[in-house]
Amino acid sequence: MLSSVRRLSKSKVGTVIVVLFLLAILASFALADITSLRPGGSFSQGVLARVGSEQVTEAELSDIMQRQLQQLRQQKPDATYADLAPEFDAIVNGLIQERALKAYAEEHGLLPSKKLVDAEIVKIPGVRGLDGRFSEASYQGWLAQNRLTDAQVRSELTTLLLQRLVLTPLAANTRVPVGVARPYASMLLEQRSGQVALVPTTAYQAGPAPTDAELQAFYNQYRDLYLVPEQRVVRIARIGPEQLENIAATDAEIAAYYNANRASYAGGETRVLSRASVAGRSAAAQIAARARSGTFAAAAAPAGFSAADVALGAQSREQLAGLAGAEVAAQVFAAPAGTVIGPVQSSTGFDVIKVESINRTPGKTLEQARTEISGRLSANKRKNALTDLVARVEEQLADGRNFQEVAAANRLPVLSTPPVLANGTSPSDPNFRLPAEYAALPTVAFDLAPDDDPIVEELPGEAGYALVATGDVTPGAPAPLASIRERVAADFRTKRALDRARAVANQVVAKASSGMPLARAWSEAGAPASSAPRPLQVRRLELAELQGQVPAPLRMLFSLAPGKTRIVAAPNNGGYFVVRLERIVPGDALSQPGLISQVQADFNRQAGSELVAQFLSAAQRELGVRRNETAIAAAKRRFTSGG
Repeated sequence: MLSSVRRLSKSKVGTVIVVLFLLAILASFALADITSLRPGGSFSQGVLARVGSEQVTEAELSDIMQRQLQQLRQQKPDATYADLAPEFDAIVNGLIQERALKAYAEEHGLLPSKKLVDAEIVKIPGVRGLDGRFSEASYQGWLAQNRLTDAQVRSELTTLLLQRLVLTPLAANTRVPVGVARPYASMLLEQRSGQVALVPTTAYQAGPAPTDAELQAFYNQYRDLYLVPEQRVVRIARIGPEQLENIAATDAEIAAYYNANRASYAGGETRVLSRASVAGRSAAAQIAARARSGTFAAAAAPAGFSAADVALGAQSREQLAGLAGAEVAAQVFAAPAGTVIGPVQSSTGFDVIKVESINRTPGKTLEQARTEISGRLSANKRKNALTDLVARVEEQLADGRNFQEVAAANRLPVLSTPPVLANGTSPSDPNFRLPAEYAALPTVAFDLAPDDDPIVEELPGEAGYALVATGDVTPGAPAPLASIRERVAADFRTKRALDRARAVANQVVAKASSGMPLARAWSEAGAPASSAPRPLQVRRLELAELQGQVPAPLRMLFSLAPGKTRIVAAPNNGGYFVVRLERIVPGDALSQPGLISQVQADFNRQAGSELVAQFLSAAQRELGVRRNETAIAAAKRRFTSGG
């Protein structure tokens, strides 16, 4: 509700920044402006801003812009950097603010330790080995897969830790007094009365068909409305298992593997056990006596053991020896199923153990294990061979060979698409469809500059790899008028009707502003009688309940002074509303104490963010923010010019 109150009262709020997961938490704290507090000073090449000892570089901005574009393309496949233009300043300000937090922490000895950052890295999914523990090899693979460096990850985790350790405590348990909440609650009860009417475009659609000259002039004026996005031919060379024929494990390799893992094929025995370990022999003897005449769980219960405490589960001899000692394991594995052993002294006291059941796994001869071993070794050889093939392809690209040469040298099947958009669809061939495993490759191709070298991309589902290159590029341009003539003609007629509706609406406003009653002004201006003015009465609270989806006439009603009349566009080129405000009745929340409490609760939820914003602002004033406005403006032109 606080945001609704602020929006409806037209107070200024900070810009909300959404920059990756690194800046997502800081986004709600972003300030409307970050100004240079210490003008002057020189900047190294590629540096956009400095905050204390921290700096924002073009490389970092480029990385974030690329990630933002990738995220945007999940909803809008043909998006370009130009679509990020409205967010550019917020992204830069967010980076500066994130650096301010780091610089402040460094200045005051608040930076998280390396050990604390290491603990966060271990929590990242995908950095653990087969044993469930952190694996350096897995971590390096995760970094490569996500195109990150260790330094980048540590920097991002440091920011998140600072948010958790420094900013979160600031936002905790903040309270806003009732005296602050009451005026806002009263404002929500404010009531406004007036009139509203719509001058619809449908009333002015009639008219002669546009001439060729009119269509050409209209097309020239609004040609950007008919822009066809950039199209590219995408060339794909498949690197998959089909290039790896006749790769299988040899008899010698199978025999060597069997001999190296003979213990795994020798068979074995595990026993499902129940165990109770106590300090005294007498107590153990009592448990053993009860266990021989009943269940083990019931026998151990008087000694304070639950059923879960005594259920040891399946154990090998080696496992039991490590738990209770070799002598105990020897006795247990010599006894038949159902036997109760004990009391017997173990490494933990005096044990009573019952053999609940015995599981024996027969061994396998080399011939019996051959198929299993052959499948495992052959799969590994094919995987390694595919990795070697990919490495060879990348080496050839590094040596200067082009796409066609590499594909021919390695006998890779090539697919060239018709000109496609970034989402893989082809305007010239609506029936064209890429194979499912290639669905993401057009986006990859659109990330390449036309003269970039081909790159190797991994395909989903272990389908192999693909060598991707950009072919012919058709720049984005307006569609030829001849091919969209009917569409342009329809848009022309809509624009003509909209202009006529606006002219009538302006006549109504002019007459009403001179003191004429709105109904009479409506009639004299020749507006449609079917949509004559009607009364409008609403409280500000009703607008807040619309959760931001406030119709344009209501927004206008709450921006006018009494006696004023204005027009506002209807959605979807529907025409123009004429809105007149006649009366304002102030609200008094003393009659609704529950509303005051609700506003206070909303303020309490938001107050923490306000305190954090003030903290960050103070930190920046203390450290000083120096912006390289020339470099920032150049970066903005480079990123938002449609690239």
